[in-house]
Amino acid sequence: MMRLQGKIAIVVGAGQQPGETTGNGRATALRFAEEGATVLLVDKDEASAAETLAMIKDKGGIGSVLAADITREDNCRAIAGTCVERYGRIDILHNNVGRSEGDRASVDLDVETWDALMAMNLKGMFMTCKHVLAVMREQGQGVIINISSTSSIGTCPTLTYKTSKGAVNTMTQHMALENGPYGIRVNAILPGLMDTPMAIERRSRERSVDKQVVRDERNAQIPLGGKMGTAWDVANAAVFLASDEAGFISGVLLPVDGARSCKVG
Repeated sequence: MMRLQGKIAIVVGAGQQPGETTGNGRATALRFAEEGATVLLVDKDEASAAETLAMIKDKGGIGSVLAADITREDNCRAIAGTCVERYGRIDILHNNVGRSEGDRASVDLDVETWDALMAMNLKGMFMTCKHVLAVMREQGQGVIINISSTSSIGTCPTLTYKTSKGAVNTMTQHMALENGPYGIRVNAILPGLMDTPMAIERRSRERSVDKQVVRDERNAQIPLGGKMGTAWDVANAAVFLASDEAGFISGVLLPVDGARSCKVG
């Protein structure tokens, strides 16, 4: 039996950057559809989200695309409104948003970059949750999954990404407490070092080194098997948290990182 049969899911960040592997948002959208959910694929890059939809349809899944910029509240309002208009309700919201490009150490960080990263990583996630929660409260049920990062609980060379994802953790726990009486569960997944285009291709380009150099450096930091995770590891965790199997799990910050966050010293 499919674990999300009949569910209506929104995946924000359902497209991805170009690369030879699959990104977290696309993988989650595909897994949700495989498990029976109808998926609203939201991304600023409509063409990339459309590629994800084509993959879903090739496997017999159901979904549609919506272009949206989550740094604008009218767009966040439209995400919730469009899902209800097309499908009648919202069972799952998966917030796969965030960027770190341009981030710096404290003394080197410009205010414009801080504002831009905070607007996407934190404010945008808050605004998306805000408008979806209004629908879920009326329904008396729903699941929200926010993508954070193990950078929020471990060392990180740059300021804004760590700070924003730490705030996502706090926001997730607050929303879990606040919305539990309405039958709504809110959890966060904290991916560690993952083999995704955003992680590998971007760093390879920025450092002008071969992608395998980046992979080897990151693999060496993972206790479990000496190898990074993939987007499918994040997606499978999301399927569990979205399913009824996790019906008594809320307010959890779940690392998916091959035990890397357990390392101290």
